[in-house]
Amino acid sequence: MTSFLMNIYVFILGLVLGSFYNVVGLRSTEGQSIMFPPSRCPSCGQRLPWLDLVPVFSYLMLRGRCRTCRRKISPIYPIVEASTGLLFLLSFQNAASAGEMLAGCLLSSLLMIVLVTDLSKMIIPDRIVLFFLVLFALFRTIFRLDPWWDAALGSAVGFGLPAIMAVLSRGGIGGGDVKLFAAMGLLVGSKLILLGFFFSTLYGALIGMAGLLTGRIKRRQPIPFVPFIAPGMVTAFFFGDALLDAYFRFIT
Repeated sequence: MTSFLMNIYVFILGLVLGSFYNVVGLRSTEGQSIMFPPSRCPSCGQRLPWLDLVPVFSYLMLRGRCRTCRRKISPIYPIVEASTGLLFLLSFQNAASAGEMLAGCLLSSLLMIVLVTDLSKMIIPDRIVLFFLVLFALFRTIFRLDPWWDAALGSAVGFGLPAIMAVLSRGGIGGGDVKLFAAMGLLVGSKLILLGFFFSTLYGALIGMAGLLTGRIKRRQPIPFVPFIAPGMVTAFFFGDALLDAYFRFIT
């Protein structure tokens, strides 16, 4: 029973923080305070009552429309809320230690915030990446990787690989993506950032190819990369070791 209640608590915590991450992501691209003014409808400006701010539930209850003006509410809101809840729950269930769980929650938090900024404005604000870079550095002074220097190596690899790709692709990867991988490398280390970059580019290539074939994406059309980075890093962080073990067993 205790484990079940903890699962519920962690999931609800993720939902609530996911709602906050929506605010952080959207307001940071506009240079606004994340605390004031209170949440309002982006279409009519009406202040939202507490009943309209319940993560996921309010969106479903209102059928995706503002209570006042009936304009559609972006599905980004419930997607980020639900995703954060599920990722926090996954961090709790898969972690072998408190440090590992906290690392999963920190990684998930960064990914959800920059997912919002990239989908809404196609930018990854430097101040958000810098904030998490400092936070990750402090975290790794307490919960060290083995070996301890793998955090610095992960950051170097996380910066170097996307930077090379950015040069070779002539802007196919933006500077914000490069800085994001560098920050995440500090948290997850060299092996997982390599896997994360591999899965991110794989997902991007596959979905991009499908988009070109179906005509939904045009050649040279700029598209946000974080929607591919997020599942790529989630795959690497939570399932990377198991996938590597399965791969090496297959080839030997």
